[in-house]
Amino acid sequence: MADADNEPLAGRTPLVDVHAHFYHAASGRSDYQRVNASRLRAGERIGIRAHIASILGSWGHKSPTYFPSFLNVTSGNDAMLTLQDAHPDRIRCYVTVNPNDTSHAREEIERCVGRGAVGIKLAASRRADDALLDPIAEEAAKRGLPLLHHIWQHRTREWPGQEISDGVDLGRLAVRHPRASFILAHIGGGGDWAHSCAAVADITNIYVDLSGSGVDRGMLDLVYASVGATRMLWGCDITMETGLAKLRALEAVGLNDDEIAEVRWRNAARIFPHNALPDIPTSGVAARRTDATVRVTQ
Repeated sequence: MADADNEPLAGRTPLVDVHAHFYHAASGRSDYQRVNASRLRAGERIGIRAHIASILGSWGHKSPTYFPSFLNVTSGNDAMLTLQDAHPDRIRCYVTVNPNDTSHAREEIERCVGRGAVGIKLAASRRADDALLDPIAEEAAKRGLPLLHHIWQHRTREWPGQEISDGVDLGRLAVRHPRASFILAHIGGGGDWAHSCAAVADITNIYVDLSGSGVDRGMLDLVYASVGATRMLWGCDITMETGLAKLRALEAVGLNDDEIAEVRWRNAARIFPHNALPDIPTSGVAARRTDATVRVTQ
């Protein structure tokens, strides 16, 4: 019975959360350390090998979440890097940037990649198809870093406090930068997921992350039908229980064991830099793309 109790809820096959978040002292909540520890405990219980995570500035405490000050961007990245340093066996870091200042964004990418960041996080500081994102996408392609972009699934109006993007907006950026890998954030994060599936179905450098609190029936089926298992990435965002639920649903959707492994970890191993994922062997993962952004080739 003890062995069964210790078995990870998602099994022992490698599992990568490509969309995680943590908090820090400047985020306005006194219990941030408890929340961070809780995520790591939940990850251990589920069986997550790697939390690839970001901190969005001060989470709105000192400057707006989606329009963070450059000082808050830097301090949030510093806190995220400190967490990565403290948990090198479990945490990897996105460098968060505000594209409204190209120089600062490039400096943060340079600085944080030098300290081990493995991807770039864009929130809703500028619409995804805006020209200000081109230098960020160029950096991503040059450095072989995937770019995770906050997405609202079908933008029908403006939303307060953010310049929200949908899959069509992200698609325009991805087409302009075919050598970069883009992650469409939280297909279950709200809005019309069917719209997003149609928008990115034929844009092969966009990968769909399954995170978000939404667990609508038919959502995973349509993602699978639209982009296939080789462009699906498992993640939780804030609600880890819905991440686990969607992981368990993949078999019911119709994915076989090999395809589920693609979603659990292999696709992440292909688009993140070589050796970016702790305790996950990547030597047997063949690249599907041959451009310069793919590091895992042997």
